[in-house]
Amino acid sequence: MAKKESDRPQKVRLRIKSYDHKLIDSSAHQIIDAAERNDAKVVGPIPLPTEVKHYTVNRSTFVHKDSREQFELRVHKRLIEILNPSAKIVESLSNLNLPAGVDVEIKMV
Repeated sequence: MAKKESDRPQKVRLRIKSYDHKLIDSSAHQIIDAAERNDAKVVGPIPLPTEVKHYTVNRSTFVHKDSREQFELRVHKRLIEILNPSAKIVESLSNLNLPAGVDVEIKMV
């Protein structure tokens, strides 16, 4: 006995990415405040594993192979789910003014 598609609760899944952990936390707080102002049930923010990319670069262009610099790039991620969203909630989320450097993916599940 499978349930119908309309019986399942709808969710909006927001995946937030940023290089700066302070920016991502403040953006998550803004999103949660906007959703709770419209009486939505919010799950999160759930911290996802930080993606770390390492880069090694020669300091010199021609000689001194043993002299190198190492850099890393960290991508912090958070997950927020909004249960049973209304059109008003989705509209308020799309109108949010988030800081530069924060990427938000919105997915209906």
